[in-house]
Amino acid sequence: MMDRQEQLKERFAQAGQGQVFAFWEQLGPEQREALCRDCREIDLEEVDRLVRTLVLSEAEESVDLEGLEPAPYIPHPEHGGDPQPWEQARETGEAALRAGKVAAFTVAGGQGTRLGYDGPKGTFPVTPVKGKPLFAVFAEKIKAAGERYGVRIPWFIMTSTQNHEATRSAFEEADYYGLDPEQVEFFSQGRVPAVDFEGKILLAGKSEVAMTPDGHGGSLRALVRSGAVEKMKAAGIEVISYFQVDNPLVRIIDPEFIGFHLLKGSEMSSKMIPKAYPGEKVGHFCTRKGRMLVVEYSDMPESMQEQRDEQGQLRFIAGSIAIHLFDVGFVDRIGSGSESASLPFHRAVKKIRTIDGKGSEVSPEKPNGVKFEMFVFDALPFAGNPVVIETLREDDFSPVKNARGVDSPETCRADQLRQWTRWLRAAGVEVETDESGLPGISFEISPLFADTEEAFLERWETLKLKPALKEGLVLA
Repeated sequence: MMDRQEQLKERFAQAGQGQVFAFWEQLGPEQREALCRDCREIDLEEVDRLVRTLVLSEAEESVDLEGLEPAPYIPHPEHGGDPQPWEQARETGEAALRAGKVAAFTVAGGQGTRLGYDGPKGTFPVTPVKGKPLFAVFAEKIKAAGERYGVRIPWFIMTSTQNHEATRSAFEEADYYGLDPEQVEFFSQGRVPAVDFEGKILLAGKSEVAMTPDGHGGSLRALVRSGAVEKMKAAGIEVISYFQVDNPLVRIIDPEFIGFHLLKGSEMSSKMIPKAYPGEKVGHFCTRKGRMLVVEYSDMPESMQEQRDEQGQLRFIAGSIAIHLFDVGFVDRIGSGSESASLPFHRAVKKIRTIDGKGSEVSPEKPNGVKFEMFVFDALPFAGNPVVIETLREDDFSPVKNARGVDSPETCRADQLRQWTRWLRAAGVEVETDESGLPGISFEISPLFADTEEAFLERWETLKLKPALKEGLVLA
């Protein structure tokens, strides 16, 4: 062990990062090994490249807006889209599901800190009556889809170093939320070290490197490095349904989406919603020089965001909501980091908790360093035949991001109630609501009862005795 540790120290010294071991002589055996574990995670060649290109370089990171055009998308039938291709896509998607070719994949590395919640975000309670956590909602949707198509849909969950054990424990305590433990696979997100403005790796403590998650784009290489992609291939999985942990409305298993993806021979497909107003904080699906990409709202000038077409509609209207499908072979190629297809890192200037030369903790009042992260939508320019389809915001997107205000638990619970109210009204049930469609009572419909309006109407019709709609009603 001593030889390995000395070799590691030498490697860091030769890379100009010997300061990581500045307090080595003050550390005990366990602390030394803890520091070495962090260091073994670090790709020094990658760090050197990131420092040269994103820290020491005088070139400003910017998005090339020349020749930028709105990306084409397939409109939803409710907004004028042709129903026939959607029906064909549905049939194709359902055939793929019955053949066991689809897996669910959740990016769940976050904590509930912004929500004032101590724990993995996936364990945050979101439903109006029972307060089911996000993970339970997803598990029930996956189980419902599996029962409909006669398959066991695998679920891959990417955690973080911070919440990996807590996430596994939550699933074990909840008996995997009704799923077979064999169909749930956990793996942890990759990390990269934070550096100061001279490119030196920072320490969070005398025996701890200031490591940070490599961004949601890192999920693609984590799928490869964890062995998840190989397991998918062995199981005959061809399509990965990607979604983030904060959106309980998401249609995890969407046969029409899957069908378009397969019919178009796409390596990466995405859902869009029409932006509600020019400044809405979502990315924009665009094309430039024949390739599709997402331009973040912070990178697109207001003047472009406000442009309108001849019909008065926003020109850059296709908003990204982090719902994608990936071809397994494409993930293998991108996640392996080949020179021809590798996601770029981006720099984020941040306040980073660190220690000074004497080992005392420093809580900076202003940014003192750089974190590096990848974005999953940066895979789009590398994808063959990328497809964007329109989805209905009210049926697919209501994230829980903030403790209060927009995208909060309050707005998400209200959106769930509005969705279930629409289902009941479609079945002929009278429901009193306000002008926004929000009912005056709280009730809940489990995905195990119905996970779509169509499934609800079928299930409701089978009930000989229809339950009365009242406060606290739960259909499960």
